Amino acid sequence: MDCTLTLIGPPLDSAAVEAATKDLAALGARVAEPRWLAPGEACDIGFEAAEPATAEAALRERFGAAPIDLAVQPTAGRRKRLLLADMDATIVAGESLDELAELAGLKPRIAAITARAMAGELDFAEALRSRVALLEGLPESALEETKERLTLNPGARCLVQTMKRHGAYTALISGGFGPFTAHVRALCGFDEERANRLLVAEGRLTGRVAEPILGRDAKRGALDDLLAKQDLAAEQACTVGDGANDIAMLQAAGLGVAYHAKPAVREAAGQRIDHGDLTALLFMQGYSRDDFAS
Repeated sequence: MDCTLTLIGPPLDSAAVEAATKDLAALGARVAEPRWLAPGEACDIGFEAAEPATAEAALRERFGAAPIDLAVQPTAGRRKRLLLADMDATIVAGESLDELAELAGLKPRIAAITARAMAGELDFAEALRSRVALLEGLPESALEETKERLTLNPGARCLVQTMKRHGAYTALISGGFGPFTAHVRALCGFDEERANRLLVAEGRLTGRVAEPILGRDAKRGALDDLLAKQDLAAEQACTVGDGANDIAMLQAAGLGVAYHAKPAVREAAGQRIDHGDLTALLFMQGYSRDDFAS
């Protein structure tokens, strides 16, 4: 079959799968027998002779606000050889800079700027400089405290370890800062990480960021660099993120996924996860639950 529809819960029952199959048939598609990737959780339905975008639109209308994620993709090449993942609000819950700001008593003020930057309402680099400037004088020890406050989103380590087990190269990229990406890299097992660098003098934050700042263009550039180093085509990459500075890398990859993302990012990305955890990226690639690494 040329295309595959993946439905992802939980919950996902046989009635939902049957309804999707009938909708595809009504569009003139030839439909294969459903293949359950995880009972009650995820299912693949192969089809051909129906326009993929039309099929996706019909299915999104069918399921509406139901807690079901779906993806329509070409069947060939679904398993990707490169994973490039944003960190804040993607691999980890929340924003690391906001957590650092809480130690300075400035979380509400800085979080408001973060939210606008991630929604694409502010220039990312300028917003980062302005937030970091507010932290001038904060003890360097606050970086260590913040690392311990970071929590992985469900499925993060499983996503990384499963793709690595099956031969993919994995990289973490962030508009945040090196101490945090190094910590999260170790927790998940990423092959490498890239991030910005906070400037410190005499044990305190200077309120400045090392230039150039890693933002939207740099994330897309990192994707191109990794593809070249791994001798891969863009179609062989999976990228995932939630903010406006992730859009370019999401659009450039064969599987670019907006993860519980801002509205502008959801609209711009090729695929999206609105309900499930990060293992949904594995189901989108055709992995079954039995394939998952612990």
